Amino acid sequence: MHRLLRSQKQNGDRRAQRAPAKQAITRLMATRPNEVWTWDVTKLPLQTRGVYLSLYVVMDLFSRYIVAWMVSRKENIALAQQLFREACDRYQIQSLTLHQDRGAPMIANAYLDLLSELAITASHSRPQVSNDNPMSESQFKTMKYQPDYPRRFQSTEHARVWCVDYVAWYNFSHHHAGIESFTPSQVCTGQHIEIAQTRQEALDLSYLRHPERFVKGPPSVKMPPATGYINPALDLDGQPNLKATLNFPTLERVKSKLT
Repeated sequence: MHRLLRSQKQNGDRRAQRAPAKQAITRLMATRPNEVWTWDVTKLPLQTRGVYLSLYVVMDLFSRYIVAWMVSRKENIALAQQLFREACDRYQIQSLTLHQDRGAPMIANAYLDLLSELAITASHSRPQVSNDNPMSESQFKTMKYQPDYPRRFQSTEHARVWCVDYVAWYNFSHHHAGIESFTPSQVCTGQHIEIAQTRQEALDLSYLRHPERFVKGPPSVKMPPATGYINPALDLDGQPNLKATLNFPTLERVKSKLT
């Protein structure tokens, strides 16, 4: 019977279904701190098998600075609302683009209403695309590859104490490869400009003393990228196209802040 149905192309699902829609590629660009934030939630296992904590981490796209984080026993909308309300108050945010994936707290109506109230433009990863939030995922990998990262935490308090030390290290001591070995704190506050001048003076002195060591000529300090991207549009030369990379809302519920 199935062979006969297959030959007549009648063995498939014959219900009315919506045709698959193509999702626009999320393209974000940040030219200064606190212009675009990205966040995600990861699980921290406890020693009790099958029990996990939720770690919320919010990062600045331009400087990679961790602006807010939270450890909780559950993942829900109310905690996400609390986290972003406090973060916006702390940094006095007037307008912002916030990027996230499509987890349950990220697409909940109450959460999106709060973003509208705070004048935050919501940007979301494409459905079933795992690499549309690369900065947050990369930060989680850095965290879980730390030499002192516990395989399992003893308690919620243990996880919070460990995360306090990790965030302090990441923001103030981690020489990030993506921002040319400056720390996120230095780039976020603009201190990297003064530090780069000091580095350049040391390189110039070394070149004057031993020019034979520098086969490619006088060395220069590499500065962090002037623009941070998520999925940049590229031109024919493979370089980011600034005009084609714009921050835009990905859900229709985004509204302007009422005054």
